[in-house]
Amino acid sequence: MTAIVLFALVALFIGLRLYAVLGERTGHEQQPILKPADPDARVESPPATAHREAGVVTDQGDLAYVPLAGPGIRALLAADPSFDVARFLEGASAAYRQILEAFWRGDMESVRPFVDNNVYLAFSAAVEQRNADGLKLDNRLVAIEPPLIVEAEVEKGVAELTVRFEADIAAVTRNANGEVVAGSMSDAVQSRDRWTFRRDVRSADPNWLLIETDEEE
Repeated sequence: MTAIVLFALVALFIGLRLYAVLGERTGHEQQPILKPADPDARVESPPATAHREAGVVTDQGDLAYVPLAGPGIRALLAADPSFDVARFLEGASAAYRQILEAFWRGDMESVRPFVDNNVYLAFSAAVEQRNADGLKLDNRLVAIEPPLIVEAEVEKGVAELTVRFEADIAAVTRNANGEVVAGSMSDAVQSRDRWTFRRDVRSADPNWLLIETDEEE
């Protein structure tokens, strides 16, 4: 929680990453990823640029997972044959964009159904601290690399997938008068994060819940 508060106070990096309150871990073919209280809630996948590191297993185009995640992916496919890596990652990218933009706006209520309570409380605390300091974020997601599943696990019917996101973010922090106190919209900063999603594969609900975020160093 201290990291979250500091995140809201440090001008240059404010709003660039979402920090976890848990730790790290890691599709279903229907419109994937978010697990809303309203089962009809959905988001659309944002565009992605092309990049892939060595040793990556590809599954449908540039969407992929690292070899270390292979056993977990296979266990997930055995538990849920309808799971689709590409569709899961499309949904993960959509969730990443939607939740980031909501956090920057200070509107965590709009994404509350998509994150677990600990994540929601941590993000909300950062928003409250930012408001108390009279700061506002004027951030823009410039580009997202194709996401990558880096960890996968299935235990007692519950799947957890950890996805690595790399993005370029133009970040500006303004004071209560709208004056820029840090950052620049003309210079994008690279952000690298790991988000973990969970789903009970025995459930008919195809949606995933964000349970953790972490900055990757």
